[in-house]
Amino acid sequence: MNKYIVEFIGTFFLVLTVGLCVIGGAANPPLAIGSILMVMVYAGGHISGAHYNPAVTLAVFMRGKCSAADVPVYMIVQIIAGVLASLVVAILIPGKVTEFFSPEKTAAVAKGLDVVPSLLAEFLGTFALCWVVLNSATSKDHPNNSFYGLAIGFTVLACAFALGPISGGAFNPAVAMGVSTAGLARWTDIWIYLVPEFAAGALAAIMFKITNAHDND
Repeated sequence: MNKYIVEFIGTFFLVLTVGLCVIGGAANPPLAIGSILMVMVYAGGHISGAHYNPAVTLAVFMRGKCSAADVPVYMIVQIIAGVLASLVVAILIPGKVTEFFSPEKTAAVAKGLDVVPSLLAEFLGTFALCWVVLNSATSKDHPNNSFYGLAIGFTVLACAFALGPISGGAFNPAVAMGVSTAGLARWTDIWIYLVPEFAAGALAAIMFKITNAHDND
């Protein structure tokens, strides 16, 4: 049970930070988002593995470091945490939420995403994240290291700066569910996040096994 609680807490604060920074108008949201992920990974990594992301859970499962029984529970907990975090954002900054959903901004969201660039951006960002997680946090070549949280957080930070303007930079199905609940993305566009993110997680696991054959379980 402890690992599920940790997954909930880490995912909740990740999505909460995303929502507060975007709706609250923070100057550089990727800095805060990468930082909160980093510290939550350090806080919970020894208990749950600190996935905070269903695509990462899939990658870690395929790599052989997450049990089949834990996979659905992790994913459900992560998604619930993301949705609840988005609702808390509306409570914390109701005025800003109203301002964010002005006719102009609502119209911008309603236009939706540019499908092909967004699919590619979400795939690339999620692949990079899962690839770094597998190699820094699960590799037998880096046992008990102290850099994995920094590596994971900075991956999200860099990809959010580079790819965020294209797709919104979710790189995480739980984040995608949260931002859709918050109205930052259209529900009809949810597949543009989920499909490439899960595909990227699976490919990252396959590539890890190919490039780290000595580390296969």
